[in-house]
Amino acid sequence: MLVGRIGKPHGIRGFVTVEVRTDEPDRRFAEGTVLRAQPPKGSAYAAKQLTVEGARWHGQVLQVAFEEISDRNEAEAARGTLLFADVPAEETPEDPDEYYDHQLIGLTAFDEEGRELGTVKALVHGGAQDLLTIRTPDRRDALVPFVKALVPVVDLAEKKVVIADRPGLVTPFEDDADKDADKDADEDAEK
Repeated sequence: MLVGRIGKPHGIRGFVTVEVRTDEPDRRFAEGTVLRAQPPKGSAYAAKQLTVEGARWHGQVLQVAFEEISDRNEAEAARGTLLFADVPAEETPEDPDEYYDHQLIGLTAFDEEGRELGTVKALVHGGAQDLLTIRTPDRRDALVPFVKALVPVVDLAEKKVVIADRPGLVTPFEDDADKDADKDADEDAEK
């Protein structure tokens, strides 16, 4: 589960700012926590994991010290690195309206009338909101904003999500040319 991204260095002792991508930063950046690290493409920084040595809040900004980053130069090299926490399958978020990625991936997506739309393939973490990636039966990937208005039901027990589908969201637009072609084909079939 993505929990943050390393930002700019803070000070000379290796502290870095972290762009938080979790609702539980105090839990995910607790002292001793080991996080998987994914440096940006093309980066010379090669750490595969980072251990939290300490964390503190400076206003709204989380600053973290990692055992593997000892000075400002290493902190600058780690800039842009994505941080992931390994979350046990049985762990659930404290808020009942929040979900971990592994809980959503594999759920079957239905529209509000009960028609199957596909399967949740992935969760894309965006700045404004997360997006569900729905793999449709015809092997297309559709991105659906993971907001209550478009995904009103998440039922983990039933292994399903309900999507308030609109043309172009999951189901493709049916343009007038397609309708005319279908109508012509139907008329030809009747002759």
